[in-house]
Amino acid sequence: MVHNIHMATILVTNGTLIDGNGGVPVSNANVLIEGNRILFVGAADTVVQRIARGEAAPPARTIDAHGGWILPGLIDTHVHLMIEGVNIARDMQAPFSLRFFEAVHRMRRTIEAGITTVRDAGGTDAGVKAAVENGLTVGPRMQLSITALSITGGHGDGWMRSGREFQLLAPYPGMPNNIADGVEGARKAVREVLRAGAEVVKICSTGGVLSPTDHPDFIQFSPEELDVIVREAHYRGGIKVMAHAQGCEGIKASVRAGIHSIEHGIHLDDEAIDLMLAHGTFLVPTLLAPLSVIEQGEAGGMPDYAIRKARETMEAHSESIARAHAAGVKVAMGTDAGVMPHGTNLRELGLMVSIGMTPMEAIVATTKTAAACLGWQNRIGTLEPGKLADLIIAKNDPIKNIRSLELSSNIALVMKDGVIIHQS
Repeated sequence: MVHNIHMATILVTNGTLIDGNGGVPVSNANVLIEGNRILFVGAADTVVQRIARGEAAPPARTIDAHGGWILPGLIDTHVHLMIEGVNIARDMQAPFSLRFFEAVHRMRRTIEAGITTVRDAGGTDAGVKAAVENGLTVGPRMQLSITALSITGGHGDGWMRSGREFQLLAPYPGMPNNIADGVEGARKAVREVLRAGAEVVKICSTGGVLSPTDHPDFIQFSPEELDVIVREAHYRGGIKVMAHAQGCEGIKASVRAGIHSIEHGIHLDDEAIDLMLAHGTFLVPTLLAPLSVIEQGEAGGMPDYAIRKARETMEAHSESIARAHAAGVKVAMGTDAGVMPHGTNLRELGLMVSIGMTPMEAIVATTKTAAACLGWQNRIGTLEPGKLADLIIAKNDPIKNIRSLELSSNIALVMKDGVIIHQS
């Protein structure tokens, strides 16, 4: 790497390094940052020696980790920043623009929890991302799907048997209509979301818990529709498709069609797991989602049909994810945040450990594997020279207690792109 003597450097010191690759943590480690990139990382004496040899300028600023744990910025591959809870009476009365102001606080809570990058799975338009990138508000780095495509009567269709509609992802300028039927309808819908700025295409290939007229086992989109969706996305620079997929047959149809990641994966059999292994498909468990539906339902914040379906799926969901992980399926952390309050994302790691992952495996799923799921593995996900300077400092050892990450108060520092966003 060519060193730029005009670019200020920051030295993060006096911490234990967990670099995201899954290896043994390095005690008394340093991370040297130049601009928005990591220059050197490793044992403190090694980094100090490189500075002494003139390979980097002396640091303009030193950040003392105070014996904490230095990790890559964490990644949630499934959030909905424009949603928080599903309260039909409340949301039907809320002024349209209110959601954008509420999202400002959701984004801040997300990044203060240590989540520096998210993949938004529907509801967030290109203007929200631009507001963060242009410095108008604070938030995580985003990869957008814009909306979630659905068939009529599918998981993304809010029509109820009363004849009324409650659309979580209602169309507006910058947010295309998400209902698509037939091959030509699916083709046009993909083109419309890509035109609106989608960096990943999100579809609903099965029913779901929060939709009023379907069930997680119901298959949505035909093989022909799935094929044209995947091909149309691929034509636009190799854009990937993520699929809300809960029922087993819908999952298998999605994997066969070349879907990049399966979201939720509630019902998996051996054939589905074998297909995912053969195709290299990512699995985003969102174990926290059905639990949160039940928790919020008990507080009066969820429709009855959603609570019932969440209870039906809990046990099968955990068993499926455990079996997929044991078989070697690539698991990337995702929460469905928006179903639960933003900023509580890292509860997911404790649930991942509860189904058989080690704490280190859960951390890798939230860093290196999550970055690969987004296709951004060359930019983020691990603390390595040349990558963007996204890192956090945790006050407690997450290997000994993974649930210590759940409390934002245990996150001492959050840095995104070489800039300190949060420090306590």
